[in-house]
Amino acid sequence: MQVTIIKPTSKLQFINLKELWPYRELLFSFVKRDIQVRYRQTVIGGLWAIIQPLSTMVIFSFFFGHLAKISGGGVPYPIFSYAGLLLWTYFTGAISASSASMVASAGLITKVYFPRIIIPMAATITGLLDYAVASIVLIGLMLYYQIMPTGLILLVPITLLLTWMLAMGMGFWLSAMNVKYRDIGYILQSMLFVTPVIYPSSIAPNFKFLLSLNPMTGIIDAHRSMIIGGMPVNWGALGISAILVLAILLTGSAYFKSVEKYFADII
Repeated sequence: MQVTIIKPTSKLQFINLKELWPYRELLFSFVKRDIQVRYRQTVIGGLWAIIQPLSTMVIFSFFFGHLAKISGGGVPYPIFSYAGLLLWTYFTGAISASSASMVASAGLITKVYFPRIIIPMAATITGLLDYAVASIVLIGLMLYYQIMPTGLILLVPITLLLTWMLAMGMGFWLSAMNVKYRDIGYILQSMLFVTPVIYPSSIAPNFKFLLSLNPMTGIIDAHRSMIIGGMPVNWGALGISAILVLAILLTGSAYFKSVEKYFADII
């Protein structure tokens, strides 16, 4: 009988794709489970994916677009805000789910061995379905306002990929810390107001550098420009965001791997 001995390593580790590959079916099982749990006991099911960003867009359009007269960068404010909210809603939902994922899976962690990093990773994938469903409203808005996309819309998956990587990186940090500090998941509530979701980044030129330190700034600006068209993509800002995303992903996975040996004892 073959016996496998699992020992913690003292070396700095990042995401090990070779280790994860044999557990790919388990990853997909976690994603499927999360989707089923999310909609199993809801009255309107997947429509929640549309209602959340749509209702937020309506509220923001009234207060910020109508009353505060915030510019939509040359496009109608409803579609301006929704193009940002679409990606932002996925991002915050993915982080919220991943930060609580380790505690929610305590029964598995203490009984069965598998790469623990799969759990927060699966939690960030689930929200991609919501993003796809909510995109239907964006298509309707573009038809209503007669906005024709350009070839740049084919590059939207790049911004979605970067957002997923960022959600994973922050999810690794927060899910690992949440095992010990259960209120860690609330620290991102104010990020909406320091991210150009409801306002263009050009509205605060004096704080342009500080805004660029938020990796979602360049990603959301690029996401909006690629979808709407007629708005230039700031490739420099997107490049800065990509570098920050990679740094957060690598450090997050390294931190997660360094403390995962304590999860079963603490959780």
